Amino acid sequence: MSANEKMYYAYSTIDDIRNKGEYGGVVTTILKHLLESGTVDAVVGVEEGHDLYDAVPCLVTKPENVIKTAGSIHCGTLNLAKFISKYLDGCRDMKIAVSCKPCDAMTIRELIKRGKIIADNIILIGVNCGGTLPPIPTIKMIRDVYGLDPKKVVKEEISKGELIIETEDGEKKAFAIEELEKDGMGRRENCQRCNLKIPFNADLALGNWGVIGSLDGKATFVEVLSDKGAEILGDVIDEGLIEVEEPIEKGIEIREKINNALLNASQAKKDVDYCGTTGDIIDVFYKYDEEFSKCMKCYGCREACPLCFCEDCCLEAEGPEWVPGGYTPAAPFFHLTRMVHMVDACTNCGQCSEVCPCEIPVSKVWNTVNNKIREVYGYIPGFDSENRIPFTEHSSKAKKL
Repeated sequence: MSANEKMYYAYSTIDDIRNKGEYGGVVTTILKHLLESGTVDAVVGVEEGHDLYDAVPCLVTKPENVIKTAGSIHCGTLNLAKFISKYLDGCRDMKIAVSCKPCDAMTIRELIKRGKIIADNIILIGVNCGGTLPPIPTIKMIRDVYGLDPKKVVKEEISKGELIIETEDGEKKAFAIEELEKDGMGRRENCQRCNLKIPFNADLALGNWGVIGSLDGKATFVEVLSDKGAEILGDVIDEGLIEVEEPIEKGIEIREKINNALLNASQAKKDVDYCGTTGDIIDVFYKYDEEFSKCMKCYGCREACPLCFCEDCCLEAEGPEWVPGGYTPAAPFFHLTRMVHMVDACTNCGQCSEVCPCEIPVSKVWNTVNNKIREVYGYIPGFDSENRIPFTEHSSKAKKL
């Protein structure tokens, strides 16, 4: 099979995987095959921790254990790039396949460019993502708005503009996602303005959008995005591990329509978030001066950020101005320093805002500034690009900032 053969409906021929995995279990089948064939040494995925609202990254080395990563955890707000670069040393000692959301894939690509992850040692099995949900607020929303017991919930899904919650008793309730988010509920704020819903920067992109007809709910829409992805999918088909069919033309159109609807909603959210920040980068910090004044210098945003990776942080360097455990620069200079180091690479993953105890909208600020960098340099973080990373060479464009 060549990379020119791009799109398929697919489902697993392995009964237990097809039954447990969502929409035919294709992701799990591919990951299991990559381990069994020795193509990779390990698989990185997410498994349920304490409950459905607790997502835990996991490293799987035995094919029979891959099934524990099957299914979706929509309260999984992790960015797996951090796990791979920090705890797996960027794939230097092993080959890895990772099941990744678009923001995971973007961050992994950005870390590859910066030499923190070895490109030849990683395979990106991308999954469509309309957004993830913050665990604690979601539990409260399910209880207070949906009137359901959060402990009995087995599935959440965003479909046709609604957030659908299903319980183990088969009860389903749905509310318009737009209305929920107007009231401060629903998806994480960074997910609401994300401009990548289908992981076109992965080796394969998989999801249920656009699967219609007899396979609706039983199969996955698979798009091949690289020669590496084509070879992997071809091997799985040749081994008889998945069955594939040519997608229905209307299904392709529906997939594109869903993607565009989500992207339009994201742009609308950006228009709201960026309102009043039309000046230069310093104007952005001026707009959020009151929020930054709350900063307690806990370093949580730095620790959570997958793209903040200096081994010797300048904010902790010994010197006449500050020393470890002592004085740190006042807001917003603490954040301005971080901005210089990573703002060109920000992928809007939201990890910084997730951990901020002062509820500073850090991710919104970085994404606002990052879009200004994009306007000047035409550089999109998280994608392969012929353009040099901004600030790595002299450019007169910098004057525009």
